[in-house]
Amino acid sequence: MAYSPRKRARKEVPHLASWPEISGGSKLQSFAGYKAGMTHVLMVDFNPHSTTAGQEIQVPVTVIETPPMRVAAVRLYRESAQGLRVYGEVWAKSLDRELAGRLPLPKRYDPTAAWARLNLADVDEVRILTYTQPKLVRGIPKKEPDLMETRIGGGTIEERAEYAKAILGKEVTFSDFAGEGQLVDVVAITKGKGFQGAVKRWGIKILSHKDSKIRRRVGTLGTFTPGYTRPTVPQAGQVGYHQRTEYNKLILKVGEDGAEITPDGGFLRYGEVRNSYLLIKGSVPGPCKRLVRFRDPMRADRVKLVEQPELTYVSLTSKQGA
Repeated sequence: MAYSPRKRARKEVPHLASWPEISGGSKLQSFAGYKAGMTHVLMVDFNPHSTTAGQEIQVPVTVIETPPMRVAAVRLYRESAQGLRVYGEVWAKSLDRELAGRLPLPKRYDPTAAWARLNLADVDEVRILTYTQPKLVRGIPKKEPDLMETRIGGGTIEERAEYAKAILGKEVTFSDFAGEGQLVDVVAITKGKGFQGAVKRWGIKILSHKDSKIRRRVGTLGTFTPGYTRPTVPQAGQVGYHQRTEYNKLILKVGEDGAEITPDGGFLRYGEVRNSYLLIKGSVPGPCKRLVRFRDPMRADRVKLVEQPELTYVSLTSKQGA
């Protein structure tokens, strides 16, 4: 029941409801990229408790293409009895025309006047609206950007507002969010598998061959009382296309030239990586081309990194089976 109800995600853009508090200067607390595929690397095992500590080991990695994102607006919140409520917004003066397919854009807008109407003394939270630029990605068959909200963390409210004001309407890169050797939370929508039966969906036992007509169904729907089927009874329904979060994923490498990571023949069902990229240790939810969001780790205190990862080899062999 930890992941119930198992229904389809509302949007392909993951929604982030929680944000950790961070120290230091003001910065972005989230970024987004597109999953290109997987490969493997050779690296020095930095875990001092491992039996292969200090030795070269093979590790599977996920390649995420991270083209620059643009800041469309600054959104300010204040606390109320019902939680955070929007206090005001300031939009950029010029936005990409592709964004008009996502929402109506104002023809005449004055950001300076919008800032003048706001009082930072009433603000408790500073966030920005960022959108992707899929037109820069060769493997993504769409041009309409994905719009998402990102929190500005670190420093005081005034420092966060100044930082947001400085980047309004400009491009931000993954380096503005995180770097190599850091931990991040990865949030994405998993691969959809459609309507499936109870055995595949919940992993229940297949009934005996002596059972009456059915084998791949739940043995009982429950007791006579209460007079309805409880939600704990495993039944058929949607499998996959759920939002899932993986905590404390390690960034092994952040690169600027996608050609140095593209394998021979390109990634399967994706093609070439042409923008900046990053290598994430292990797997990431979702199929290739899926939008993936990264967030500052919520449970970073549970993992302690003693050394920075050291890569010795990155596989560029063909993924086409040739």
